[in-house]
Amino acid sequence: MPRKNFKTNTESSPKERKKIVARKKACRFCVDKDLAIDYKLVKHLTPFLTERGKIVARRMTGNCIYHQKRIVESVKRARHLALLPYTIAHSVTL
Repeated sequence: MPRKNFKTNTESSPKERKKIVARKKACRFCVDKDLAIDYKLVKHLTPFLTERGKIVARRMTGNCIYHQKRIVESVKRARHLALLPYTIAHSVTL
């Protein structure tokens, strides 16, 4: 039995449909050449980590693949030297 007041995509008018246009994010390191990616600059690396310590994906940050690989490399080096925690359980509260 068909539902009442049920519209399919073909029945909706053009006014009801909204086109969502997503603007591509620009890589902040490509835009500003002065920004450095270094494992010693922990404050610059923390925006690329979640609260739980995971590395944020490239599609979320908007970085290009070249700079995202450098960020991942720097985060792993900082973790190895205990500058950044691996997980939330490993973080030190001061």
